Amino acid sequence: MTDAAWKPRLIALDVDGTLLNPDTGHISAAVKAAVHRAIDAGSQVVIATGRTVLGTVPVLDELDLTSGFALCSNGAVLVDVAAREAVSTETFELAPVLAELSARLPGAIFAAENLGVGNLVTAEFPPNQLEGEQRLATVDELAALRAPRLIASWIGHSPDELEERLAGVELPSCTFTLDHYEPWVTVTPKGVSKGSALEKLRAELGVPGEDTFAAGDGGNDIEMLRWAAHGVAMGQGPELVRAAADEVAGPVAEDGLPAVLDRWFR
Repeated sequence: MTDAAWKPRLIALDVDGTLLNPDTGHISAAVKAAVHRAIDAGSQVVIATGRTVLGTVPVLDELDLTSGFALCSNGAVLVDVAAREAVSTETFELAPVLAELSARLPGAIFAAENLGVGNLVTAEFPPNQLEGEQRLATVDELAALRAPRLIASWIGHSPDELEERLAGVELPSCTFTLDHYEPWVTVTPKGVSKGSALEKLRAELGVPGEDTFAAGDGGNDIEMLRWAAHGVAMGQGPELVRAAADEVAGPVAEDGLPAVLDRWFR
C-alpha cells in the first residue's frame, strides 16, 4: 500500500520467525511495543500460527494480549484470546493421509494434535518441537482418528529432500505445507490455511478486504501473504515466501516487523 493515509485495520501476524526470534526463544520489546501501538490505534491484531493452542497461549501471555482472536494449527483452530480457549475447530480423517505419507516418506514419524492436551505420536519428538503431552500410539491407532493437525517428521533427511520427494504431490482430503527449517510436513483439513481462516474471520469482523495486513516468514504463510491487501515477508524467509509478498522486511533478529508497523503506528 502506497497511500499515506491508509492504515491496516486487521493485522495478521505469524509467530515463529515473525514475532518471536527463534534464536532467543522470545519476543523483543520493540516487537511487543509495535503490536500494542497498533492495538491502541484501533486495529484488530490476529495471531496466525502453525502452533497448537497449547503452544500459542505462552505467546499470547508474552505479548500481554487480552482480547481478540488467534488462529492456530495453520487456521484449523480459532481461539478466543480472552478465554485462552478454542471456539471452533476443523478436523480431517487421518487414514488416507497417513497411508500416502508413510509410502512416500519411509521412516517418517507422526504427531496428531490432541486438542488442548498435546499430541498422539508414533515415536517421541524432541520436547522443544511439540507442545503438551506426548502419548505413544501406532500408525493404525492414528488412522482411526480425526484431528485438526498432523505432523510428519522425516528424520535423517533435509527440508530440500522432503520438498523434492513431495513436489507435485496432492495428498488426499487435506492441505499441507512444508517447513523450511525442519524436514516437516504440516497437514490440515482440505481448504484450510491461514489465508482461508483469515478471510472467514475478516468477513465476520466486518473489516474491508482492502484494509488487511499480514506478515510471515514460512511456507505456511504464503496463502496469508497473498490474502492480505499488504503482505510482508520477513527478510530471513526463503525466496518462495518473499516472492508471495508485497514487501520484504528486515529479518526477525533485526526487529524487521516493528520497522514496517511503525510506518502507520508510531
